[in-house]
Amino acid sequence: MTSNVSPAPATSAGVLVSKPKPTPKPKPTPKPKPTPKPKPTPKPKPSKLVATDLEMSISVRADFNAVEEGSVIVPGSVMIQGIDITRSYRSEAGEVFALNGLSVTLDRGEFAAVMGPSGCGKTTLLNCLSGLDEVTSGDVIVEGTSLAGMKDAARTIYRAQRMGFIFQAFNLLPVFSAVENVELPLLLTGMKASVARQKALGALEAVGLVDRADHRPAQMSGGEQQRTAVARAIAPEPAVLWADEPTGNLDSENAERIMGLLETLNVDRALTILMVTHDEALGRKAKRLLRMRDGKLIV
Repeated sequence: MTSNVSPAPATSAGVLVSKPKPTPKPKPTPKPKPTPKPKPTPKPKPSKLVATDLEMSISVRADFNAVEEGSVIVPGSVMIQGIDITRSYRSEAGEVFALNGLSVTLDRGEFAAVMGPSGCGKTTLLNCLSGLDEVTSGDVIVEGTSLAGMKDAARTIYRAQRMGFIFQAFNLLPVFSAVENVELPLLLTGMKASVARQKALGALEAVGLVDRADHRPAQMSGGEQQRTAVARAIAPEPAVLWADEPTGNLDSENAERIMGLLETLNVDRALTILMVTHDEALGRKAKRLLRMRDGKLIV
């Protein structure tokens, strides 16, 4: 007869032994949540033509090295220095020197004219001294600061705020009126429209064209267009004015008028002027005449 009784569990020395319970697996340690990275502070958007890394507070130091007598800037302090500057270009024939070891100093309030044969380096000198072009070697010091040590943005701001330019071509926008052409560079610097308009009208009045403020270039004579270009150059109240053949496209009467205007600006505003010209009579009217040949100044 078969028994239905299950076998008794094994014993050891009469003691009931049970199977050991399995050791539970340790719960995995939760990974710490990563610390969220702080959101970068957004950089303020610069206004037009304002450099975010401008090393020099040029706009608030209008008279870096000027000698002051009351509120009047006394001419005589150094405005611009070109120190042993060269500017060379590569050509099929080899290296060509437009400027070759040239040194020159312009004092604040000085009116100098540069003359010489075509190709002697007159315009290249103007471009290098004003920072429109970079020198190959040497240095240009403007108001105590090296142009080579300034970043492109800083140079752009400096030119916009402290320099005015007049060229042989009038470079006026044909769809703009005279006052709009004059105020445009001011607006590009972030100046308020009302202030820019006031300055533009003041500059047009200084050149005798306030009554032509609403006329477009096609409605003006060549002399009036160049006077508008002069107004545009002086509207920011610059410290130095660069004039590259400013009378080259004008008849003798208008050329004399532009020259007289430059002389007045030089005297009344102590404006430093460097003018490139082929006209011997106009060149002799400047307070100082510099002559060039083969990339060098000659006595």
